[in-house]
Amino acid sequence: MFKIVEKRPLAENIWLLRVEAPRVAQSALPGQFVIVRVDEQGERVPLTIADFDPADGTVTIVIQTIGVSTRKMCALAEGDCLADFAGPLGNPSEFVKMSSEELRDRRYLFVAGGVGTAPVYPQVKWLHEHGVAADVIIGAKTESMLIYTDEMAAVADNLYIATDDGSRGFKGMVTGKIKELIETEGKHYDECVAIGPMIMMKFVTLTTREYSLPTTVSLNALMVDGTGMCGACRVSVDGRMLFTCVDGPEFDGHKVDFDEAMRRQSMYRSHEAQANEKHKCDCYGK
Repeated sequence: MFKIVEKRPLAENIWLLRVEAPRVAQSALPGQFVIVRVDEQGERVPLTIADFDPADGTVTIVIQTIGVSTRKMCALAEGDCLADFAGPLGNPSEFVKMSSEELRDRRYLFVAGGVGTAPVYPQVKWLHEHGVAADVIIGAKTESMLIYTDEMAAVADNLYIATDDGSRGFKGMVTGKIKELIETEGKHYDECVAIGPMIMMKFVTLTTREYSLPTTVSLNALMVDGTGMCGACRVSVDGRMLFTCVDGPEFDGHKVDFDEAMRRQSMYRSHEAQANEKHKCDCYGK
């Protein structure tokens, strides 16, 4: 069993859980994920690691309450335990494998959307600790939906906020802010990393292609089983069929077939709706 040592809300329906998992904390690297089960009957839920501390043996995950399983997880309190917390799984971010010489003169731009802001944080934190410059754009529909802004400001060279309604920072989409940074402010980047909703990542890659800016995306939202056994996370990358959980979760965004990925992502919506309805009936005895 894996004890929840900290639980706090980040925004509406978004919760941070810090979990005792010493073995995962000792081995984790930026970009990897864990498989979590709330109880012995629970489904396997892949969640990207939002932070890890080998010294105190804890791993942080951020959960948005969308379906039955995520609502059950977020209903737990500090001191409660999760049945399973397996990992770290998946391949770490490519920059982790680079030498200090390779990283020294590189400059990164991270684009984070919604809950995708959480897995961006350990990547920017790792680069900061290794003296590598990174700017970050965090996007959300409105100010109240922004998360991890203080944490990100502490590790990013420059933090930019973009909200659809202009309630904070740049008014508009993150793609507009990318164009402003490159075209108006004359910023130069060696790589962009985008993590967030699938549609956001698609349009980020369309934008960065205009500037021949290499772009990495994380497709963790496609995963179901997390081991490559179920095949649900198949994705076409440069015409090749790959599995997000074992070949990724990060890929060259300019080579991903996003339209196919979004169709695959929508396959289970009817099943989730049925599960939600059943859960309501079970809870209220209807």
